[in-house]
Amino acid sequence: MLAMLSTRPGVRRCAGASALALALLGAALPAAAADRPQPDLTRFYRQHPVWAACQGPDMPEDLQCAKVTVPLDYARPDAGTLDVALARYRATGTSHGSVVLNFGGPGGAGIPELASQGRQFMDLTNGYDVVTFDPRGVGRSSPVSCGVGGVAVPAVPRQDSEAGRSRELFRQLRQVAEECARNSGPVLSHIGTVNASRDLDVIRQALGDSRLNYLGFSYGTRLGAVYAAQFPDRTGRLVLDGVDTLTESPAEQGLAGAEGQQTALDDFLDWCTADVGCPFGQDRRRAGDEVIRLVRALDRDPVPTGFGGSFSGQDLVGALGQGLYSRQSWPSLERALASLVEDGDTRRVLGFATGGIGLPRDRYAADRAGPAPGDRHRADGGLVDAADIPADNLPAALMAINCADDPDRPAAARLTEEMRTLRAAYDHASPVFGRYRLTQLLLCYGRPAGTDFIRERVKDVHTAKMLLVGTRGDPATPYRWTVETARRLGPSAVVLDNKGEGHTGYSSSMCVHQKVNDFLLYGTLPAGGGSCPADAAPAAGPEGTG
Repeated sequence: MLAMLSTRPGVRRCAGASALALALLGAALPAAAADRPQPDLTRFYRQHPVWAACQGPDMPEDLQCAKVTVPLDYARPDAGTLDVALARYRATGTSHGSVVLNFGGPGGAGIPELASQGRQFMDLTNGYDVVTFDPRGVGRSSPVSCGVGGVAVPAVPRQDSEAGRSRELFRQLRQVAEECARNSGPVLSHIGTVNASRDLDVIRQALGDSRLNYLGFSYGTRLGAVYAAQFPDRTGRLVLDGVDTLTESPAEQGLAGAEGQQTALDDFLDWCTADVGCPFGQDRRRAGDEVIRLVRALDRDPVPTGFGGSFSGQDLVGALGQGLYSRQSWPSLERALASLVEDGDTRRVLGFATGGIGLPRDRYAADRAGPAPGDRHRADGGLVDAADIPADNLPAALMAINCADDPDRPAAARLTEEMRTLRAAYDHASPVFGRYRLTQLLLCYGRPAGTDFIRERVKDVHTAKMLLVGTRGDPATPYRWTVETARRLGPSAVVLDNKGEGHTGYSSSMCVHQKVNDFLLYGTLPAGGGSCPADAAPAAGPEGTG
């Protein structure tokens, strides 16, 4: 949905660069660019972060924050910079350096996640400083935004004959794209995983590590794979959990997502209808129909929220998708849906409506709207205050990064034809999630084409062994993506088969948790990749956890 015209700047020659700078630059660029004269990035690779206690009411006392400065445009490092926010827990044992975490999204801010979920990673402090960051365009690091109206997407016409409505749809999409561009600042045209990966290498050097040790979830696996392709000689122990696809088109990804989420919804309803408190009753077949009716009723007549907006059926679909990522969230999701169905109260459901794909979250922070959009962006590329992060930053960054990573830009006529062709397949994949996923195919319309680096160059990496965790019942990143990505990355990639449910395995499976820790801390890999059994489902009703 974002639109920002940009041209690829020419690469500036670097006269008289030092041997150190040349060595850094050779490793800091995609292989296709390594033979061309490169700009001097030496000053970015000589930084030493200044750590201090993180500021804010939700920040643990032992969490430290800092920043590194990176070029806005790596091809023109003198054309501007931006700061990237960092946070860490110090090692409690003998430190072997750092392990860097990315919690997914794309568009998920790392610092609030580490602050709230840090207890999951305390075992890693036996050997590492545990570090995370807000990627460019995300959180405190020059956050993108689509303005006060957020990222509301116009509805896709249901009938093939609605040509007039289709034209209006694309006009509205362009209008929304212009709003997003106006509210996002200069980072928008330099966002995306390829640049975030280069920022990650600057972070690695600033942390004092010769190799990057890394744990990435969901979208974070895409970032980790891109890093391995760009910097194979600087890749240490990498774990990719909930593995993203590197090759499938947005249409294929959307269909896989709809199928996975429908399966997760069916499993949830099997569990819910066994409980007397299920808001859809105890008749399993009827419960599925009730969910569909609820979504359609809210699309026809959205209900007001406590934040001055409205809550539609597609908002509910997005919230369901988040709530289904983890079985541990099912009791909370059941109670949230009961509040919506029985009392018309949207507050609990909004707790799941984060808008991105990452680790299951404990709370919803998008109601913390900051000041007017024009006040949010600092001209010097400095960090913004946490209170000034736009309320829509996660969905705005989600779209911006995905579009920057996608080289396909079909015209309106082709998109219309694709919608006509795909509608039946998406509806068949999921009567609940199909339309929501189909709409996402429109989100890059009007934006310049993204990079083809990920599809074309992220393969056959020559790195140290890396561990890929695939979960059989993952509703967001299907297990086959783990197998396909491992095959694409080559012999360095080893697959851990988690036979459980939910999105990612580290936070939901003790077996996965232990095997990942053993690899990161000691370099121990399961024989042949290994496997983990499924954990038990949560108890239904008020005794369940949530």
